[in-house]
Amino acid sequence: MSYESYKKKITDFYKSHKRVPGYSEIMSLVGFKSKNAVYKLINKLVDDGIFEKDSKGKLTPARLHGDVPVLGLVEAGMPTVAGEEMLDATSIEDFLLGDSKDSTYMLEVKGESMIEAHIAEGDMVLVERRTNARVGDIVIAEVDGGWTMKYYRIDKRGNPYLQPANKKFKDIYPEYDLKIAAVVKAVIRKF
Repeated sequence: MSYESYKKKITDFYKSHKRVPGYSEIMSLVGFKSKNAVYKLINKLVDDGIFEKDSKGKLTPARLHGDVPVLGLVEAGMPTVAGEEMLDATSIEDFLLGDSKDSTYMLEVKGESMIEAHIAEGDMVLVERRTNARVGDIVIAEVDGGWTMKYYRIDKRGNPYLQPANKKFKDIYPEYDLKIAAVVKAVIRKF
């Protein structure tokens, strides 16, 4: 077995159990006969930045599967007393993509027609390739040969149309054709 396969077994264990395996568990996972071999493997994983050791020698994940700690809630209204407390850890990939990794891609936003949906020019949208949408979804659509991102709506007569999130823009009713290509799953903005 190679170092990469050892690392994968340990990181897979962490991902499924949400904790670092102990020495005996690592021995069992990778088939080692001694704790000394596990000790050397752990030191290599620490050197590579996969794990970190605290002052007491306890292992904590450093960058497994892009995991980011979820430390609590932040009040967006009136200030409240809050303490930092590790609630969970989540993989950004799992959070954003779920089971649709193979059908997901990103697009850079150009224009201001979705500004009231808090989607601004320069933002990145994460979209899932799909040809169907629910009313109210933000979609990437081809309308009469041109591409746009808008809310998917259906009027009282059952006709589909696209609605911008900016009062300066008009609804788009297709003259010939409206094809949904993708549904927006997330907006990513770097500050």
